[in-house]
Amino acid sequence: MNKSEKALRKSTLKKNNTAILGAAFLMATSAVGPGFLTQTATFTESLMASFGFVILVSIIMDIGVQLNVWRVIAVSKMRAQEVANLVFPGVGYFLTFLVVLGGLAFNIGNIGGAGLGMNAMFNISPITGALISGVIAIAIFLSRESGPLMDKFTQLMGFILLILIIYVMFKSDPPFAEAVARTVMPSKIDAMAIVTLVGGTVGGYITFSGAHRLLEAGISGEENLPSVTRSSVSGILIASIVRVFLFLAVLGVVSQGIALDPSNPAMSPFQHILGNVGKIIFGIVIWAASVTSVIGAAYTSVSFMSNFHPFIERNKRFFIIGFILTSTLVFATIGKPAQLLVLAGTLNGLILPIAMIIILIAAYRKNIVGDYKHPIWIAAFGWVIAIIMSGLSLMTLIKYFSG
Repeated sequence: MNKSEKALRKSTLKKNNTAILGAAFLMATSAVGPGFLTQTATFTESLMASFGFVILVSIIMDIGVQLNVWRVIAVSKMRAQEVANLVFPGVGYFLTFLVVLGGLAFNIGNIGGAGLGMNAMFNISPITGALISGVIAIAIFLSRESGPLMDKFTQLMGFILLILIIYVMFKSDPPFAEAVARTVMPSKIDAMAIVTLVGGTVGGYITFSGAHRLLEAGISGEENLPSVTRSSVSGILIASIVRVFLFLAVLGVVSQGIALDPSNPAMSPFQHILGNVGKIIFGIVIWAASVTSVIGAAYTSVSFMSNFHPFIERNKRFFIIGFILTSTLVFATIGKPAQLLVLAGTLNGLILPIAMIIILIAAYRKNIVGDYKHPIWIAAFGWVIAIIMSGLSLMTLIKYFSG
């Protein structure tokens, strides 16, 4: 092998490693949005140290989802909607509808979260902050190298919010021993909290974001399964580490008998521990979490639309820009349309069980995965999760339409 071939191989390896890590961070930062921060704070206040058990169970279930979805998409070398259409003709379009509707609705909320972050940092109006945040997100996709740029940006934002949350966690001085003990032996268990966390981490568009990014980067096929598996599990671990440290930061405050502000429970521990500086740090955290979720939702939603017509595939960057622009303008002019957000949230719960069932059937279809042998234990794990989530999603739908 001559020098030029060695240099090319080294460059390709570096590019692939960046994409693998980038896919993990895209998935993780898509999950860690304003809703993620609020859920974690709220459940910590209600379950106290026992919330550690909920986090542990949700991590195990999240990994089960990721292992099935990412492996089948990688081996098939097809996006989720294409796989779905081969399993049940037309279902891929229904899945796309759910993902795009949910992605758009939640992006309005994500843009709102970014606006609140700007407000906390610079004391500007949330609408002005949202518009600035939208422009920053759009700027990434104006570049022809938007894929690698997106990877680097999500990694940077992920590291920033993680470091800041760790700092606040140590400042809050949580009861570590109790948290560890209750993670293994909880004093109370909330099944709906587990479902909420699983849906919030790998529900909707989130579980597909990293897998579709790896496809775009050319990292697919059975030969790349070790890298795909590593990336999928890494994404869950990154999101879970953020959740664990935030849980401990909030626990350090609520264990002292201090109540969280119902209007902004996630900011309460930051402000209580560090005062006005804490408010600014929370602004940075929620902005980083929100703007990366905006990028993840837009990228993944458009990746579901791109096989509808070659024009969309060729101009994917501009469709992503349009998606972000639409979300930003809706928030700036209408605000957060409550009914749309509630409906999309309810439908979002359907995506995970539907997607899991499709993926699990596809895992054993030769016209989709060829001669690949999907591990039985991973499939069995996936079916257990699919059945649990299907039942609970059905209960949620009945409750929504009857209420």
